[in-house]
Amino acid sequence: MRLKRTVIAASAIAALTLTAACGGGSGSGEDSTGEFKAGGGAGAGKDATAEGPLEIPSDAKKGGTITVLSNNAPHTLDPTRTYYTDSGAIMSGLVTRSLTQYVYDEKSGDSILVPDLATDLGQVSEDGLTWTFELKDGLKYEDGTDVTAEDVVYGIKRSFAVDTLTDGPTYQLTFFKDGDKYKGPFADTDAELKKLPDYDASAGWYGGEDYDGVEADGNKVIIHLAQPFPELDYYASFPVFSPIPKAKDKDPLAYESHPMATGPYKFESYKPGVSLKLVKNEHWDPDTDPGRIQAADAFDFRFAQDTAKLENQILGDKGAAQTMMTYDDVTPPTYKSIKESAPDNLIEGTSPCTYMYRPDQTKIKDKKIREAISWAYPYQAAWKASGEIVGVTIQPGTSLLPPGTAGRVEYQYPKGQDGQTTDPEKAKALLEEAGAVGFELKWHYQRDDENSVAKKDQMVKGFEAAGFKATPVASTDETYRDDESNLDAPVNLRYGGWCSDWPSGGSWFPAQWIGSNANKPGMPNPTNFKEDDADAKQAEILKMDADEVPAAWGEFDKWMQETYMVEINAGYDANAFIKGSQVGGVVNDPVKGMPSFSIMYLK
Repeated sequence: MRLKRTVIAASAIAALTLTAACGGGSGSGEDSTGEFKAGGGAGAGKDATAEGPLEIPSDAKKGGTITVLSNNAPHTLDPTRTYYTDSGAIMSGLVTRSLTQYVYDEKSGDSILVPDLATDLGQVSEDGLTWTFELKDGLKYEDGTDVTAEDVVYGIKRSFAVDTLTDGPTYQLTFFKDGDKYKGPFADTDAELKKLPDYDASAGWYGGEDYDGVEADGNKVIIHLAQPFPELDYYASFPVFSPIPKAKDKDPLAYESHPMATGPYKFESYKPGVSLKLVKNEHWDPDTDPGRIQAADAFDFRFAQDTAKLENQILGDKGAAQTMMTYDDVTPPTYKSIKESAPDNLIEGTSPCTYMYRPDQTKIKDKKIREAISWAYPYQAAWKASGEIVGVTIQPGTSLLPPGTAGRVEYQYPKGQDGQTTDPEKAKALLEEAGAVGFELKWHYQRDDENSVAKKDQMVKGFEAAGFKATPVASTDETYRDDESNLDAPVNLRYGGWCSDWPSGGSWFPAQWIGSNANKPGMPNPTNFKEDDADAKQAEILKMDADEVPAAWGEFDKWMQETYMVEINAGYDANAFIKGSQVGGVVNDPVKGMPSFSIMYLK
């Protein structure tokens, strides 16, 4: 999953383990009694028997508006394209319902997987190639019409149109039957297929409604796979698996302006990049939903806010500020102040995410140059310039997989690089070995973000001191995400991050570093990494028994870095955000690294 922020943030280490994450059979991960077994962490636990309604806390008042301020803006709110932590938390928590969902468990302090639209966590055939999800009765859209299995099927089919609806998750292209051939419901003629940017007449592509990888049978959604996908129940929690009525999808690129709500809140107004107002969906039935409440009348999201102003407003905690919150990490001065004056209004927690600088493998071809970048990067100076708090909002990182991931292997590569040491002499020696002193590094920064500018300045100093030519390329807060995902942009070093979609390396490597994804629209392969041996190793892991998979991904992580140096780890993510004193139900969701919108209320 992609991270919400465009500036560095990172994570405090949590000692978490995976249990029942890859269970077969019912896909439920429960014990023989059907009761919930607390899983280790990062969302590994499951409860296939959870039912609604979720009890509203006794101190909750009815009504009121919760105002959410952020200096960020969601990339998109289209359910099919929702793949950033901010949009995912907003849509899954409040607006859309999927086949499964995560619910915060107070006892364990973790989020667990439970049913949502489905009656359980899915039934799996003996060969692992067919999953069946039966929908609950009484599910409705915001207009009172019934949710059908056909609507869920259409929503899933829509996710294959990655050339039209870019940037969404793409596991279905790898695991679903004909996932590498089906191009979605919009490309239903040869002429339309030929318009696709990577058209290949020999690929056997097809489009339209006639796709048998997913089908409806009465109130059942049946998914057919090309290969076993034991973690599909986790993936089914994504908005990709939410229902979309075909009749409301006349213009696919415009659907995000008002997606049909099945959750407790619906769109009242939406101005992309500016604001989102959500109000109660009167057709949401709490009896069918074990993970959400509907206590507040509305949620008022205001994006692209000035950080200093929003922090000062919430910190004051008077009047309207008491009902406000933010999901941005606090700045150091605010952290110190609120830690001393109002610690109950400070929410801290882990996030299963890693930030990385990504050398384009087609432009920075010599591994020694990539290793040199890891020694030249000014970790401490960049973090300070970005306003990060070491140990609170950032933790030095080594392995690509974040702490808490099952099977994670702790290693340092290059040898001795602990994720926070800058050594210009080591970097320069590597450049000399490669015959590349003066090699030009080009990367984007946000010219309208003072922290990004300050970090850029530190990077220029660090890279030039190590013998590189440093050429930052100006972008803006509004265009940065698109600029970074543009593989034709005039840069050779991209910045971004990745969060675990579920607690296993299976949600990391196939999603980012399958070579066939390089240069394809909608595919998150920003390093342009394409190596046959890496593809072969991943394919091998995907065929392993479920209990062998986590450790295999941990070893693959280490092999990838030692063999190809695909990324420079810029830190592990964690959260520290603030709220007004009247906002209740605010916890850090360790699965998304975001606040728990689904259970918020006003006191």
